[in-house]
Amino acid sequence: MRPSVGCLIVLLAACKLAPPPLAEADKASMRAVTDSFTAFVVAHRDSAAAAFYEEHALLMPPNQGIVEGRAAIRAFIAGFPPLSAFTARAIDIDGRGDLAYLRGTYQMTFATTGGRPALEDHGKFVEIRRRQPNGKWLVAVDIFNSDVPAK
Repeated sequence: MRPSVGCLIVLLAACKLAPPPLAEADKASMRAVTDSFTAFVVAHRDSAAAAFYEEHALLMPPNQGIVEGRAAIRAFIAGFPPLSAFTARAIDIDGRGDLAYLRGTYQMTFATTGGRPALEDHGKFVEIRRRQPNGKWLVAVDIFNSDVPAK
């Protein structure tokens, strides 16, 4: 049985409506933003770090409520204990059109004083990012949690 011309037209139209997959340049840009974010947090550049979030973004840190909006996220970052090291690595980046997600891992070392041993944390994160009209990919939703058992 041969498909009708009408079915072929519908199939072709549906193919054209599907957003394109992410370009490698978009993925590289997102990795660069992640690297800049971690550097800004360590350097206490809270406003620069928060600028990577949408105006009405949601941050979902462990063991507390949702932090809503860029201003509140900036305050959260400013109130975070000082870090001597912070790295994040995207394991998976995927998406279509103007919507993408990142899944990755992080490691951080909390700054200590008085000869106390360094406190280490490591865990995982998931971010949803949206491409803005200017082409930048900003974080819309961010959740992270530790792999270190609670004491």
